[in-house]
Amino acid sequence: MLSPLNVPALLRAHGLRPNKRLGQNFLVDEVHLAHIVSAAGVGPGDEVLEIGAGLGSLTRHLAAAAGRVVAVELDAALLSPLQSTLQGLDNVQVLHADIFDVAIAEHFTRDGFLVVANIPYYLTSNLIRHLLESRPRPARLALTVQLELAQRACASAPDLSLLALSVQLYGKPRLAHHIPAGAFYPVPNVDSALLLVELYDQPLLPWEQIDPFFRIAKAAFAQKRKTLANSLASVWPKAEAASRLQAAGIDPMRRPQTLTIEEWGRLLVAKP
Repeated sequence: MLSPLNVPALLRAHGLRPNKRLGQNFLVDEVHLAHIVSAAGVGPGDEVLEIGAGLGSLTRHLAAAAGRVVAVELDAALLSPLQSTLQGLDNVQVLHADIFDVAIAEHFTRDGFLVVANIPYYLTSNLIRHLLESRPRPARLALTVQLELAQRACASAPDLSLLALSVQLYGKPRLAHHIPAGAFYPVPNVDSALLLVELYDQPLLPWEQIDPFFRIAKAAFAQKRKTLANSLASVWPKAEAASRLQAAGIDPMRRPQTLTIEEWGRLLVAKP
């Protein structure tokens, strides 16, 4: 077990306060930090992409377990204390960047690296899809996210959401660890969880169907209280939407949260 990192003292020493705009709640409990690295299966032969390194609380644990860590941090104000925390850890490379601007292929040359991160809640949905469509592809995502969000990502029909479909299209998610709000500084209003996603070799739909899938699914979930016959009228004329649903063997009176990915796939290729 590493010695605890005194996050409040480190912030004060550098004249900093957690940035609410960036959703900064630092995970400070060493037991939970160690559990994340263990649950993520990080070993000496692994390369790890960490997103939102913050003050380096999780980075230290990753560096101790992995062969190499690329730690991305957006907030320039945190770079100095982060470098201080990571002093002497030669297997860590710090990038000051927005993860959406990082060319992953410049830092990882083959599939199979791991993504381990404590990410701001507001970034979760977009970031998951960004990572799951990256080249090279990670083998596993271990994301600390809001508990309710982790539960939604793991849901099944009839309680699916666009988030759940976005994750389950690419991999099998599971809620691996519950992290109470008190494990963070400052303490947020809600508990968090470690969401593990084991990626499939290929998505459950052909690559060429993924953009059309998201276009249709977003239209349906934008009006999720409506029947598919009505919500998909924003994509196709209403009669055509009903005809396509029937051709796919889907009751037009169903709602989007009840459809499995396999049924969305049938709808994509159904002829009116």
